[in-house]
Amino acid sequence: MNTATTGIEVRARSAWVRDAVELVSSMRFSISLLSVICIASVIGTVVRQHDPFPNYVNQFGPFWAQVLDAAGLYTVYSTWWFLLILGVLVVSTSLCIARNAPKIVADLRSYKEHVREQALAAFHHKGQAELAETPEAAFERISKLLVVAGWKAKVDRRSHGTMIAARRGAANRLGYLAAHSAIVLICLGGLFDGDLIVRAQMALQGKRTYAGGGLLKDVTADHRLGPNTPTFRANLLVPEGARAGTAVINLQDGVVLQDLPFDIELQKFIVEYYATGMPKLFASRIVIHDHDTGAAIPATVEVNKPAFHRGVAIYQSSFDDGGSELKMRAWPMGTQGQPFDIAGVVGNATRLGNGQDALTLEFTGFRAINVENLAGSGTGSATDVRKVDLKGALDAHLGSGIKVRDKRELHNIGPSVSYKLRDAAGQAHEFNNYMQPVTLDGQRVYLVGARDKPDDAMRYLRIPADDQDGMQGWMRLHAALFDADLRNKAVARYVAKATPPDKPEMAKQLEATAGRALALFAGAEPVQAGKKPVGGLQAISDFMELSVPVADRTRISDVLLRILDGSLFELLNLSREQQGLAPLAADDKTQAFMTQSVLALSDSFFYPAPVLLQLTDYRQVQASVFQVARAPGKTLVYLGAALLIIGVFAMLYVRERRLWIWIAPALADGSKVTTALSTTRRTLDADAEFERLKEAILAAPRAEPLPP
Repeated sequence: MNTATTGIEVRARSAWVRDAVELVSSMRFSISLLSVICIASVIGTVVRQHDPFPNYVNQFGPFWAQVLDAAGLYTVYSTWWFLLILGVLVVSTSLCIARNAPKIVADLRSYKEHVREQALAAFHHKGQAELAETPEAAFERISKLLVVAGWKAKVDRRSHGTMIAARRGAANRLGYLAAHSAIVLICLGGLFDGDLIVRAQMALQGKRTYAGGGLLKDVTADHRLGPNTPTFRANLLVPEGARAGTAVINLQDGVVLQDLPFDIELQKFIVEYYATGMPKLFASRIVIHDHDTGAAIPATVEVNKPAFHRGVAIYQSSFDDGGSELKMRAWPMGTQGQPFDIAGVVGNATRLGNGQDALTLEFTGFRAINVENLAGSGTGSATDVRKVDLKGALDAHLGSGIKVRDKRELHNIGPSVSYKLRDAAGQAHEFNNYMQPVTLDGQRVYLVGARDKPDDAMRYLRIPADDQDGMQGWMRLHAALFDADLRNKAVARYVAKATPPDKPEMAKQLEATAGRALALFAGAEPVQAGKKPVGGLQAISDFMELSVPVADRTRISDVLLRILDGSLFELLNLSREQQGLAPLAADDKTQAFMTQSVLALSDSFFYPAPVLLQLTDYRQVQASVFQVARAPGKTLVYLGAALLIIGVFAMLYVRERRLWIWIAPALADGSKVTTALSTTRRTLDADAEFERLKEAILAAPRAEPLPP
């Protein structure tokens, strides 16, 4: 039997109704819907789902971001059209099964033993021979051979002969039903476990999505679903030592809260690491507190090892900060001022300053361990202060995917803190600072990151570690740069050391040049009258372009930078003397520190905040992020997956074969035997199988069984 691709033909007066039913129940329509779902799934995989809308604007542009949002491509699996296609596919495939199942069942029951003997001559695989044995003996011999070989047969005795109809590989037909039933079950499971049931329950109970902020306990009842919701998938954050029983369901237009029939108490969040610092185990020791019985049930949740209670699965999804306590040192940037200490808790905010210039400090995150790939950090230009790539570089060349071009050196570089500084207008800059120095390009540096937008990459300022492996040395130099008296003393010291003994007349000119260079670098003087001071190496560059002829710029710039470096070195030692520290020796180590210090000082003029916060101490409090799900449709999905494997295997690897053997009397008490074979696919294996069958059936009587 060949499976038809047409649909069900109904008797109706309206041609539109007949055509619609035939289309929906046709196999070609089901395949088209399945193709659309596959394309939509590819889009949902390529385009990140549930990201903030500004991220899509930056990626696709304002116009296309609006177009793609209108099409629902940012939440593909929850859009009305995806769910509609899924539902129509269920109906269409079910109609295909209903249309073809009776034919398949009838075909499985039929051996087609009533085929006329003359029709066997029309088959591709056929054979005929006269045997020197009676028809009864031939029938007995062939029947035994078929039974031993595993063929199921049915006999039709006629007045002029006997027709044996045999069959093997009937599972091929069952594979069609299994594969198509699998599609229906998987789609139904997707519908049951998707947002459709949640949306339906919200509509029936008059619930609405919530798009605001604040604490979960302050969200009103019209944004909450009860604990008896038949299916949901939500996220639940629980800090160590705390308990929670309200999860958050993310929908396309907001969130809705899901009250659980129990609370989850997190006793301990466990992380185990490899020698490189990479985590190898995330686990949570929890206690489930049942609301109805009051029972406290201990459990351990690991990745891919969920806990179950009252039909709800509890998965270890991720982890977060649960309110770590931080102590930080605030260093003034850009102006003179005294450093001060500040304390805070992750997730909370505090106020810095007074009046209109006050800033709101929001502690957004803390990580005690940061594992980064530092391979290649010792190469490249040491003058590129923004060349900080802690997440690995891209491959330098295209080529074989097997060849490993980049060496991976994973290291734990210690704790980091992230925070935001928000002004009175609500504009915020985001920062990410590391607590300990990192060795990059052979230099110990503190990494201080900043960015203006959430989707921008962090731009890191490299602050060199001093002789005590701290940040204080550079900070003293930074503060001294804005002190006019210290700048003048540093210039005087430099001039006294740099003026040749035999040319004392050069001192005045050298003092003027060093003083102007240091003032320009400090941003204390504008490059041009009436202009805003710039500061840093940019000010020196602007001065050269404005005041020095092109032909002399290379020579003059070398001289000017040497004067600037010497003045800054004296300024550094002056800042150390104020703290009662010995001056630094002019060796290679000090020179490396000064080179990086000059670059960091230059870049500090672009730092988007008046203070830099350095993490000095912390008490970590961790939190687990659980995914809680009640998914009755997963049973259907598992069953569908099993049926799909069975069905595809049966259709691809099981060949249905039908064999007919006609036995008729011949002269001299002999018999005339005609055989023919029909198969769903003509292959070399089918040809070889029929040759073995023909040889065994049409050969002289023998005791050997028929080859399988």
